[in-house]
Amino acid sequence: MKLNHLSIIAAAIMACLATGACATEPLPAGNANFAVESGHEYLLGPGDKVRVVVFEEPQLSGEFVVANDGDVAIPLIGDVKAGGHSVTAFGYAVEEKLTASGLVKAPKVSSDVVAYRPFYVLGEVNKPGQYPYAIGMTVTKAVATAGGFSYRANSQMIFVTREGAAQEIPLTVTAATWIGPGDTVRVSERIF
Repeated sequence: MKLNHLSIIAAAIMACLATGACATEPLPAGNANFAVESGHEYLLGPGDKVRVVVFEEPQLSGEFVVANDGDVAIPLIGDVKAGGHSVTAFGYAVEEKLTASGLVKAPKVSSDVVAYRPFYVLGEVNKPGQYPYAIGMTVTKAVATAGGFSYRANSQMIFVTREGAAQEIPLTVTAATWIGPGDTVRVSERIF
């Protein structure tokens, strides 16, 4: 009886951790896909590069890019859904697919993010374009990466389109304004 009760509690805790439902702080507004800075688990998306290590199976291990459809093609087992899933959930999905294929009896899989999808800087910066994302990216770091503000830039107000959002969010530039992978930063021209 006690074992059954403990199993139910353990299952509830695992479900809470897997879904993020037990998190105490909300995700940053406007970007449900990005949560590294807020302490939540990061959700994979197209353009992310992941490393998969299958214990004692080097032919099944490697680095893979999440495709536009959110899948990762892994040798011998095919496509595994990664988009919208945490790195941990993706690792479990690889384990399940390996088990179902019969290639590995009791697979042990480790997965992690090697490179995050890029972010974009447009408008009144010296070098607009696509840039590799690094944890801790803020608006000021993103603008610096793009060569700084141009002489026509409105350096006080920028616009951010969070990945997956339909419209821009106007933001006052501060050192703490974070940017997530896949976000687009647009620096507007100042009005003289």
